[in-house]
Amino acid sequence: MPDRRPYRREAEDKRRDDLVAAALDLVAEGGPQAATVRAIAARAGVSPGLIRHYFASKDDLTREAYRHLMTRMIHQAEEAAASSALDPVSRLSAFVSSSLRPPVVDSVAVGVWAGFLYETRRDPSLREVHSATYLGFRDVLQGLIADLPRDATTEHLRADAIACNAVIDGLWLEASMLPESFAPGEIEQIGLASVGALLGIDLLSAKRNVPA
Repeated sequence: MPDRRPYRREAEDKRRDDLVAAALDLVAEGGPQAATVRAIAARAGVSPGLIRHYFASKDDLTREAYRHLMTRMIHQAEEAAASSALDPVSRLSAFVSSSLRPPVVDSVAVGVWAGFLYETRRDPSLREVHSATYLGFRDVLQGLIADLPRDATTEHLRADAIACNAVIDGLWLEASMLPESFAPGEIEQIGLASVGALLGIDLLSAKRNVPA
């Protein structure tokens, strides 16, 4: 008889992912307070008791949903950099561009992010998730900056990554909250020019070598 364990495991992983997706949808629609156990279960099409099979508590599920949201956006930017031309400037250009256009720039995502960010004040574990994902994004950015053809100490690389990350975060927030206020591609161009100016690198020219 064939081993059915891999199929069962896949089904369990999908059910867990469905619960995370349901929690994110509810937070997007009504804030963290809308993501009750009953509401999450109803959205995912399962019984409330089944949630405990996958998560120790609702807070555990909430933290996983936030981690999923943040790591998904990081991975989308990373994949763009990995698929670009091999030279370091083009990789950084692709990373910045991807961070400042859809699907990373998204009004729903920023609403969910804001809801979770408020909750970090009362939940130390959620704050740890926020810290880990922020540092994860910054570490990727610092690695890309370190590969650039220029001399920089470790301290300068860290400072550059913090500054560039702040520029990207601010523009991401503005573009996601008020997309109608900017021309197509405007935020992306501003981001490339601003990050490039901070680093002394022409990222706008490099963008021409990066697939859209």
